[in-house]
Amino acid sequence: MLAEVLKQDDDWFEVCHNYIQWLFPTREFSRVTPDAPVLDKVTIDAFLSDFLLRQHLRAAFYRILSFYGLAPTANGIVKGLNWDERKSSWFTQNTHNSLRITRILKSLAALGLKVEAKIFKTALRNLCDTEADCGITAVSVKFWMDAV
Repeated sequence: MLAEVLKQDDDWFEVCHNYIQWLFPTREFSRVTPDAPVLDKVTIDAFLSDFLLRQHLRAAFYRILSFYGLAPTANGIVKGLNWDERKSSWFTQNTHNSLRITRILKSLAALGLKVEAKIFKTALRNLCDTEADCGITAVSVKFWMDAV
């Protein structure tokens, strides 16, 4: 259940590799989790027309932001209180989390949270441009910029 996944701790989010395809489905088949859902027109239309589905997706998005040490604000996405603790799992070196972020951006944009996807993309770009310890590759950043 969504509520059970969202209450997991950050260690679980790091070591578990199949939840991301379920929380943030895309139009692409997952090689890592072959039984994960793939977006089709019916599912996309359901999200676009159902506020509650988008709210559940937003809750998943906010949880994953916390996992990355980020926080949503009225003015965008900023470093969260746990930034220093969390950034080493994804920001200071290129990891599998770069692929996860691409998936999140694509999913948000496809399922009615395009504004949130653009805000996230902008925050990621700003972090990579301003933080001295950014270890994200230019290839990963390009995937993020092209995702939305």
